[in-house]
Amino acid sequence: MHYASGIMVLLLAVACGPAPTVRPGLDVLLTDSLHLVEGRRIGLLANHAAVDAHGIDALTRLRNAGLNVTAIFSPEHGWRGRLDTENIGDSRDSATGLPVFSLYGEVREPTPAMLATVDVILADLPDIGARTFTYVSTVLRALRAAGEAGVPVVVLDRPNPIGGVLVQGPLLDTAFASFVGMLPVALRHGMTLAELVRLGADALRIPASLHVVPADGWTRGQWFDETGLPWVQPSPNMPGLESATHYPGLVLFEATSLSVGRGTPIAFQVVGAPWLDAPSLAVALDSLPGVSVRDTVITPIDATDAKHDGVTFPAVRLTVTDRLVYDPVAAAVTALAWLSHHAPEALAINARRFDQLAGGPGLRLALEAGLAPKAVVAGWQDALTRFAETRARYLLY
Repeated sequence: MHYASGIMVLLLAVACGPAPTVRPGLDVLLTDSLHLVEGRRIGLLANHAAVDAHGIDALTRLRNAGLNVTAIFSPEHGWRGRLDTENIGDSRDSATGLPVFSLYGEVREPTPAMLATVDVILADLPDIGARTFTYVSTVLRALRAAGEAGVPVVVLDRPNPIGGVLVQGPLLDTAFASFVGMLPVALRHGMTLAELVRLGADALRIPASLHVVPADGWTRGQWFDETGLPWVQPSPNMPGLESATHYPGLVLFEATSLSVGRGTPIAFQVVGAPWLDAPSLAVALDSLPGVSVRDTVITPIDATDAKHDGVTFPAVRLTVTDRLVYDPVAAAVTALAWLSHHAPEALAINARRFDQLAGGPGLRLALEAGLAPKAVVAGWQDALTRFAETRARYLLY
């Protein structure tokens, strides 16, 4: 090879990053498992972040393979992943004219009329590794409706971006099940979407034809930045892996008077409010293992949670320093306990929403009782041990 050409190849390789070492279920389907969908009318349950190992979206890959996609089903945030509203209506895909049936509006699962247009549902949604992320609820409700209609469901699996080993936080009490948590799993569950769906089909007793196409080459200890896969924001306020790592804990602040940085480029990396003594909170959190905390200021713009939009105010920013020991749920509990003690009048908690996110009232009641954060976290361990035994039956990797 000519020397200059060799340099150019090297520069291109550096610019493009490492070649993917993992193939998502989408790639595996198209190379090894076409028989599951070939000759059938396909309903694609996906969004913009369902891409192959090289960043090509699922709809394009399926159509280019000659497959017959007749309908699209979209989750929270819509088909293009840009919406952050509670009620998304049906539409049409501007590129193909295909109907887009929203499953995040007045309708939360496919109707018989929708299912009459397809012979199989192909579900490909990127999960984020936390129980409160709603995409698994959408797949489970679609699975239930499809089972009643006799329509099989094929789930295309993807890696858990924050790894498949660590399991942290409280388990869901099924008496508090909701769309932000349907399954009795830990807040950070350490499972892939397909593994969760397999568990959910049993836990919710859903009689349906379910087939899983696993990702190829992924091991449980791998984080997203070790897979070589392209990061595509799965939702408008999930800019990258750093935010995803904090999300299982900081999501609890969504039910409080504090902002998690929606409307900033660092959503779910910060917690703030105009009244917050950020330097003192940063000192209280900085002894936590695996994370660095410093005080800063943020200015949310078009914040979809309507918290202090357009206002500059103090916040603490969390940065992971050792993700193998960091516990984002413990960090959130420590911050909430400090706020409960030092700013009880300013800290407002929406009890119903907080209990849904936490999986029950236990955490809220512990905070109200002034229980030490370490005692709160220790109180989850027996349940986590039991969950580990259940979880093991559904792991694919």
